[in-house]
Amino acid sequence: MPLPHLLQIGFTTANADATADFFETSLGFRRGESLLVEAGPYAQLVGLPGSRLKLVRLHLGDETLELTEVLSLGEGLRPGRPIPADSRSCDLWFQHICIVVSDLNAASAPARRTIANGSLVGVSTAPQTLPAWNTAAAGIQAFKFRDPEGHNLELLQFPPDKGEARWHAPPPASAPFLGIDHSALSVADTPRSCHFYDELLGLKLGGDGMNSGPTQDRLDGLTDTRVRITSHRCPKGAGVECLNYQPPNSGRPRPADQGTQDQAHWQIRLRVADLDRIATAAEAFGGQPLHGGVIELGDQGALVGSERALQLADPDGHQLQLVQG
Repeated sequence: MPLPHLLQIGFTTANADATADFFETSLGFRRGESLLVEAGPYAQLVGLPGSRLKLVRLHLGDETLELTEVLSLGEGLRPGRPIPADSRSCDLWFQHICIVVSDLNAASAPARRTIANGSLVGVSTAPQTLPAWNTAAAGIQAFKFRDPEGHNLELLQFPPDKGEARWHAPPPASAPFLGIDHSALSVADTPRSCHFYDELLGLKLGGDGMNSGPTQDRLDGLTDTRVRITSHRCPKGAGVECLNYQPPNSGRPRPADQGTQDQAHWQIRLRVADLDRIATAAEAFGGQPLHGGVIELGDQGALVGSERALQLADPDGHQLQLVQG
């Protein structure tokens, strides 16, 4: 597999089994392995030394979503916090996964019914089709909402002339849900994020454009929306999308003490060719190695498919977990 390669996207949940049930029944995911982490170097890697964790993996198409539940915290660590109820897409802790679908109306119907009865929170007012004037995104259909704990999700249908070829292949048995195209995250400075993701981590710049207008307002649940959307792609598979919202939707900064125990925590696990080079150079690219730098995982390396890993914050504090390729 050419590197860098995105292995998993994940977030912290208060109840991994209940969240997994939601993704299985509502979004077409298949439940995979469930792993117990009894403290050790992996807990140190994610900044929760001495903690017991449960990892549950879910699969859709070629991609994997990893849920992290904190079973018990190490001594002296504060309890996790829920996602702020007033979170917005422009806040700098915002992150979501984009789930590609073959039929947006069918795929979003269960979520829209559940939103209508008050059991889920919607972000979009209804499924939206991006306008023809927006050449880079014209014809894309999307709908955004939150899972039962408040994690943001996007369902997206590509028109025939956009998206990777795999999104236009004959639908699999899991249709209308096809796979994860990217994880999108809110950033404060697009050039700074490009410097980090492309020059340090080795992803390649994809699309780069500005979305605005009433359709984007209805999609994001904001007013007077202008957002610069910049994609960063691995040679194959899922990528990262940076969302730079413009005033008046300037987002709030991430809390300085946000940790893996908080439900707003997301991480992207990325396999890279040269972990030590990245760890050494990270600060020059606006990144920050976390929790002691490169960690030797020993027997717990089986959890991530590598004996060595680095927890790394991007310039806005979004976390990546890099493993040696």
